[in-house]
Amino acid sequence: MEAAMDLMRRMPPGSTETALNALLSLLPDHSLDLLSQVDLPLQVCMDKENNKEYILCEYNRDADSYRSPWSNIYEPPLEDGTVPSEEMRNLEVEANEVFSVYRDQYYEGGISSVYIWEDDDESFIACFLIKKDGQGKRGYMQIGSWDAIHVIQVGAQEEGSAHYCLNSTVMLSLTTDNKQSGTFNLSGSIRRQVLMLPLIWTWGFEA
Repeated sequence: MEAAMDLMRRMPPGSTETALNALLSLLPDHSLDLLSQVDLPLQVCMDKENNKEYILCEYNRDADSYRSPWSNIYEPPLEDGTVPSEEMRNLEVEANEVFSVYRDQYYEGGISSVYIWEDDDESFIACFLIKKDGQGKRGYMQIGSWDAIHVIQVGAQEEGSAHYCLNSTVMLSLTTDNKQSGTFNLSGSIRRQVLMLPLIWTWGFEA
């Protein structure tokens, strides 16, 4: 299993899905571990009710359906799909609005989605996603993509502060085709974790 994960970390993001499917067929007993630890390039869907795009990932998936952060509805329709509580849903709506403004100003475009749900009675998890594709807008880049996944687990809150665990994954790929720079493909991914740091938490909660 360790060798398989080492192999996946060295794969270009564009080949990750193919490599993962091959490993799943070779190591069926480790399917759950592989699916939970390997991040795939993000996919996008359209919320027809709000005419807004949203990002698909394991954190808004139930069976073969994905929940939109804009309408809170699953596509394809799923009658008994898991949805956040009213408190978490209100926080999710606010987070998507704020994060959309941040993404537009910092990344100058792209797509973002935020999903929030309860972990247990005293904690919750928030997933912040950003995807941006580009084609020849700057420099010598012909085509490129940036996929970022940030998952924050917020623990028990005490006196306006909390502890959290942050897992971040960034996948980058770009291709150039220019007489001056030449032709090359560059791609890779990086994953980092920060554990149990104090967080002053005021957004969405009373002090």
